[in-house]
Amino acid sequence: MAQTESQVAALELERVLPKVRRVYDMDDKFFAHIQKRDVEKISNRQMRIPLDLQTGGDFGYFDPDGGDLGRGSGPTYDKAVLNSVFISENIEYTKLTQWSTNDARKAIENNVRRLTAGAIDELRRQLDSQMMQPGNGVIGVITTVATAAGVDTYTCTTDGFGVRLMRPKQRVQVFDATLTTNRGITTITSYDVVGKSISVTPAIAGAVATDRLVTRGIASPNSLPALYGIPYQHSNASTGTWLGFNRATTPEIRSNRVNGGSSALTMPLPRLAINAIGNRVGIDNNFRPDAWMHPAQQDAYEQIGQAVTIIQKQAKEEGLNLYFNGNNMQMAGAPVKISFNWDTSRIDFVSPEVWGRGEILPIGFYTTDGRKIFEIRGPSGGIATSEIFYMVVGTQFFVNNPAATSYIDLLAVPSGY
Repeated sequence: MAQTESQVAALELERVLPKVRRVYDMDDKFFAHIQKRDVEKISNRQMRIPLDLQTGGDFGYFDPDGGDLGRGSGPTYDKAVLNSVFISENIEYTKLTQWSTNDARKAIENNVRRLTAGAIDELRRQLDSQMMQPGNGVIGVITTVATAAGVDTYTCTTDGFGVRLMRPKQRVQVFDATLTTNRGITTITSYDVVGKSISVTPAIAGAVATDRLVTRGIASPNSLPALYGIPYQHSNASTGTWLGFNRATTPEIRSNRVNGGSSALTMPLPRLAINAIGNRVGIDNNFRPDAWMHPAQQDAYEQIGQAVTIIQKQAKEEGLNLYFNGNNMQMAGAPVKISFNWDTSRIDFVSPEVWGRGEILPIGFYTTDGRKIFEIRGPSGGIATSEIFYMVVGTQFFVNNPAATSYIDLLAVPSGY
């Protein structure tokens, strides 16, 4: 009988491609953009941002023939205040994964080396997500709940983020819509960014549509202990607080809003948003905002341009490209910046010069007595064959002139996004 392949299988070499290809994103576009601004080193005491809040002086006419000039007044100064919040990215592995990959003759990548190199990238990606939430740590809204075999599957199509602000293996808390009842904490075991759904284990008893998915470690979302992201800084709300100010009684600290009315983007809206800034801070204040948006709204803007495009064919062979160069787009004079982490229904006009951050602890390894990697303890109290390390940061973001910010919200999202 002829020799078969199964008899020589032990002689065959296994081919493994020498490069590990990442199949998920590490986008940190907005965080990287704002991180470049000057940082203020702060202690654990409140940082104060002085604001020239209101002009002063009593203007009027007077009678020079013995009339009374009257009394006067002066400008009002006040301060915005903030403290750093502390954030960690926790990476844990077993010793076997280290020993199995610590030599080029064993593996194509050194696992621990790759983990330590990638941890800071993942932390930055998570920080970018946190810059999209309004200060309460909410990173998703549940639209539907399906439970099977102890696993909850949540679809999140209510807001403009889907599940984009979450990550696989991340632990999340489930709060009710009022953010007062914590239903429990669970771990994301399946992550479908296209289908806008996650599966979590264990299932959360009582989880329902409209519940909020909140970043781990936040005990009371209503007290706003998370990073102060775009929806917190760029808000014209007349309720709540902003960096110690009462929004109801201090209109000077409200942002400028243009309501998209759940309709598609139209040309007047960006110009109105830009002019709203000028109306507040004056024509001579030279703020140069960038127009930050999800590619969905860049698509909507491009469709407006395509509708008025005229193609003039030359008497020669030419390639066809009916799309605009996204790197050179401007919207009412504001350079277009895109981020897949942005709210698909919103455009924000961000003036980098009014954004800043306080920092008590720069991004880096959590260290104790020079140690960066720590052993795990087993049930016996002895050392387990697992280790853990942490990437940490202590920081907070602020805007020193909310009147110089503007946004368009409630825009219709083009089909497919």
